[in-house]
Amino acid sequence: MIMSILQNKIDFAAIVSVTRANINGDPLNGNRPREDYVGHGIISDVAIKRKLRNRLQDMGECIFVQSDDRSDDGCKSLRERADSYKEFKAEIDKGKKADRDKCVRLACSKWFDVRAFGQVFAFKGDEVSISVRGPVSIQQAVSVSPIDIVDMQITKSVNSEAGKSGKSSDTMGMKHYVNFGLYVIRGSINCQLAEKTGFTYEDAQKIKKALCTLFENDVSSARPEGSCEVCRVYWWEHSSKTPKETSSKIYRSLHIKPIKDIPDSFDSYEITLDETECVPEIIDLI
Repeated sequence: MIMSILQNKIDFAAIVSVTRANINGDPLNGNRPREDYVGHGIISDVAIKRKLRNRLQDMGECIFVQSDDRSDDGCKSLRERADSYKEFKAEIDKGKKADRDKCVRLACSKWFDVRAFGQVFAFKGDEVSISVRGPVSIQQAVSVSPIDIVDMQITKSVNSEAGKSGKSSDTMGMKHYVNFGLYVIRGSINCQLAEKTGFTYEDAQKIKKALCTLFENDVSSARPEGSCEVCRVYWWEHSSKTPKETSSKIYRSLHIKPIKDIPDSFDSYEITLDETECVPEIIDLI
């Protein structure tokens, strides 16, 4: 089956609700949910791409940047995974004589996330580094309203180490979560970069499917089942590679306003869409 390279630019937005969960903790701030200086919640683009990679991997796609606990090829590092692709390694081993374009083609043809998001192949000891720019770009997701972060003191019923009398200090801890937040994920797919990586229209449909099921198989203590949910997805497929309407104009056409003083659900917001030349596909998921 011949896949067609993406010919029309795509913009998309996903509305995500978070209820009593820590969707993206900040390791430099005690793993508290990320927020900006005015109190709006943030989900980093790196975290969003991680979840997309996980979903694509669940869908059977070959992924280069895999989580250690989800590795499906036995490789324990990116270097090991790259070296396991013999044809790619053989070209890299040529050093400065390596055909960079061939390396890009090989990497993009094998790994979905490389041809989608891009990747830098720069490993210690190699004489050449390969950089791939991907067509799929994701912005940081920001909550519509400021979030309320709850700090909860927790304890363990047993010491981590034997031989200690009473409760040791390691039995105490803190847990942080967002009481409720409605976040908007925005992104786009660039046709010019799609041509360079071989990203197809069929690949774009897989990104859309992964976006709609972003939190499947993503359960943890910080994100209990059902606490994080994709409520609605907007998918704009333009009529050309460089449409008149910019991504910024498309994103501004989506208006989300709270209709309650203290929003506590998706229904606490009024969502409207300005008329644009490109009419989006709207996927309701709740």
